[in-house]
Amino acid sequence: MLVFEAPPVPLTTDTHGTIRVAGMRVRLDTVIYAYQQGYAAEEIVSQFPVLNLADVYGVITYYLNNKAEVTRYLEAQMSEADELRESIESQPGYQEFRKRIQERREAYLAQK
Repeated sequence: MLVFEAPPVPLTTDTHGTIRVAGMRVRLDTVIYAYQQGYAAEEIVSQFPVLNLADVYGVITYYLNNKAEVTRYLEAQMSEADELRESIESQPGYQEFRKRIQERREAYLAQK
């Protein structure tokens, strides 16, 4: 008789509350965004060779079975990222720093 055993979901939460593929630095967001852009699991693995196909399918399966919960998590992550970006951009000297970086980039590209 064939026994069916569900593998564990290959996700872990780090100390900062970020959900990652278990044992990897690749975030849940990264895999789900790629999937939502139409990438197949095999293509996601080719973009992130540290992942294995079974884990990517496991993450996608978890997402499809828990869309509302994952969507809330992704929205919270996006909101936190927006707040952090606004905080960084509001620092004194940020605009001048960004301008210098842009000028260096343009000079570099002009040399090519």
